[in-house]
Amino acid sequence: MKIYPLKFEAIFKERIWGGQALREVFGKDLPAGKSIGESWELADLPDDKSVIVNGPLAGKNIAEAIAECGAAITGKDDYTPPLPLLIKILDAQTKLSVQVHPDEATCARTGKGDPKTECWYIIEANEGAAIYKGLKAGTTRQKFAAAIENGTCAELLERIEVTPGECHFLPSGTAHAIGEGLLIAEIQQPSDTTYRVFDWNRVGDDGKPRQLHVADALESIHFDPSGDDLSIRSDGRLVDADEFKVDKATGQAGSESMLTSGEMKVFMIISGTGTITCEDVEDVDFAKGDTLLIPAQFEGAMAFAADTVYLIAAV
Repeated sequence: MKIYPLKFEAIFKERIWGGQALREVFGKDLPAGKSIGESWELADLPDDKSVIVNGPLAGKNIAEAIAECGAAITGKDDYTPPLPLLIKILDAQTKLSVQVHPDEATCARTGKGDPKTECWYIIEANEGAAIYKGLKAGTTRQKFAAAIENGTCAELLERIEVTPGECHFLPSGTAHAIGEGLLIAEIQQPSDTTYRVFDWNRVGDDGKPRQLHVADALESIHFDPSGDDLSIRSDGRLVDADEFKVDKATGQAGSESMLTSGEMKVFMIISGTGTITCEDVEDVDFAKGDTLLIPAQFEGAMAFAADTVYLIAAV
């Protein structure tokens, strides 16, 4: 079998803060009447593995495909699962909780969890929409713990108004929250470890407050962020971290971009349409909202039918 670009069935996650924007903006087939906050576009976690929907590998999940095709997909003879990226689209109709993800050192020290460095690319933003990213200068562990107790910890986070096209980098250990009115592409390490410290005093569908993880969060937050790169970038290389790299690319309608072999990549199509072609392989169409895994040994051409913006993630 000749290797080809892989497309996947989205895994939808119902969230208290979600909505139906993923249907309205990207045409995704969301369950009716549900508040869908996350579309997991590419995942290789124990309980959530993306299933391929195109070509000879259709019906297999990403782990099965890699087990069958090996270095043709990953580009590595010594590949160790899981896939080192988790790709999502987030629909934040209301605020997400104030939370943190542990770093590798914290996971090792506490004996639990998985590290999660991530970035947020702003796809759409209501006027005045904001994220909360990092602690204000002078915030100590003791001060933050006291603010959690009295429900004011969000006031100790840096509030940053955002615009579409920005990419915000959040190393693990960064206290953060997403504000309302945002549609975000999230690229991250393959982890679902999240420690909530404040949930805006709301309750879940059961009428009870959602669980908080204050002790774990205080162990995980970096209270001296001086060494963290909380960058905001809009063009070219958006993220250049040890965990992953993200580039922003564009294609003009009627043009082509050659795809060369050598490295596994993931494309997130933010806008536009087109087709990926290769001799002896069925064409693979793409449109906004699609995520494609480009195997390391694939070579072909990306033809743009409309002006296109896409993100390229690699490790």
